[in-house]
Amino acid sequence: MPLWEGAQMIMDWLYTGLGLVILLLAGDSLVKGAVNMSLRLGVPALIVSLTIVAFGTSAPELLISIQAIIDDVPGLALGNVVGSNTANVLLVLGVPALLAVMHTSECDTRNSFLQMIAASFLFIGLAYRGVFDWVAGIILLAALAAMLIHAARAARKHRRADKAAADDLDDLEGVDPDLPWVKIGIFLVLGLIGLPLGASLLVDGATNIARDFGISETVIGLTLVAIGTSLPELATTVMAALRRQADVALGNVIGSNMFNLLGIIGVASLVGPIPVDPQFLRFDLWVMLAASLILIPFVFFRVDINRIWGVALSVLYVTYLFVVL
Repeated sequence: MPLWEGAQMIMDWLYTGLGLVILLLAGDSLVKGAVNMSLRLGVPALIVSLTIVAFGTSAPELLISIQAIIDDVPGLALGNVVGSNTANVLLVLGVPALLAVMHTSECDTRNSFLQMIAASFLFIGLAYRGVFDWVAGIILLAALAAMLIHAARAARKHRRADKAAADDLDDLEGVDPDLPWVKIGIFLVLGLIGLPLGASLLVDGATNIARDFGISETVIGLTLVAIGTSLPELATTVMAALRRQADVALGNVIGSNMFNLLGIIGVASLVGPIPVDPQFLRFDLWVMLAASLILIPFVFFRVDINRIWGVALSVLYVTYLFVVL
């Protein structure tokens, strides 16, 4: 192996490791900032995770989808979002549950979950038109605006009626009711910047390593890109699980999935039309919906996501990858 190739391989491994470290630190920073902001505002951490945290962790999907349209590979934009939504439920909730039990039985996410399912059906219905054009984009963005307005009203209602949920956060690790707004802002900014940066470094490094070992571009695209753009959600959810903040973990996944469907494809379809491959209508969209419906026990029957569930969700994701490949 020539010297420059060896040096490049070492750099790829360093980029991959650095990306992973940045992801974990940024995820921790974003969780700290979001939970402390919810405490200071008297707003449930769930609402903050459904909006600010979810939008921040979806930044890589947005950047990749817009770039895919500009580069005239619109299919990548759709595959990125659909694959990431499936990974968000099976991988992003499965892996953290292997490390720590997520007490989702303490979270009331029924309303936001039903919004996510409604967004999924709207997305699938528009997909059967055969293309996501500007008309579909406006419909999706209007639905996203309605979701944000609902979240804002819920936040105002909670702030006026009852501050108990915010007070309950005092016992959680990393929560300081006297944390200055400047520090909260720094935590949020570092998290929102660090997550897409870490994901980009890790995906680029891992992709180059995969190429060095002769793995095909198709396999890289179906696995590393979809998983890579879900890494911010995974990093945030891991830190939320370790900090016993299941509402942030579950809210992040639900909010991110809604933003992926309504916001990312909504914006991307205004940049250029996105044709829908028939394969998506036959298989991938329904797998995405089925993965979302797996959350029913955790949302409606107050079941905790323990290690057994973590294994089951992770195995399902590996099986999905095997079938796709």
